[in-house]
Amino acid sequence: MFKRIRIATLILAIVGIAACGFHLQGAFIAPAGMERTYIASDDHYSAFFREFKSRLRSAGVVLSDSPIDATATFSISFDQTSQRVLSVSTRNVPTEYEVFYTITYSLYSGPNVLLPPQTLTLTRNYTYDSTLVLGKAREGELLRDAIVQDLVRVVLKQISTL
Repeated sequence: MFKRIRIATLILAIVGIAACGFHLQGAFIAPAGMERTYIASDDHYSAFFREFKSRLRSAGVVLSDSPIDATATFSISFDQTSQRVLSVSTRNVPTEYEVFYTITYSLYSGPNVLLPPQTLTLTRNYTYDSTLVLGKAREGELLRDAIVQDLVRVVLKQISTL
């Protein structure tokens, strides 16, 4: 009896989720015209550049070494990360920081502009304790890595809608 109730509840939940339009996000699929893509950037060692390049490769996009051979050019015109103090204690010691990452990018396919220049900034906050300097420095690095993952996800989502 209980088994039938559980099965019926499970079926109702699945039907309810399907009826509301919920679906899992699939992997990134590059639009037509991005078969061979050149990534134009001044900084080939930035965290965003490296992660974006890796995700394009894993999606099956062939990365070109030259814009002449490419069918599309993804241009990163601004790529910067930093942190700033959000709050200080009564002794004028920082107690909270904001880590941010900003990119400006565009996408071209030959003479066609697929994505006009867009600026995207993501931020995260963390508390700072001067007695835990090494741990908090590592926390800042992990937050930057998480921000980069989110930035790449947002950019790929925009590209996949083209």
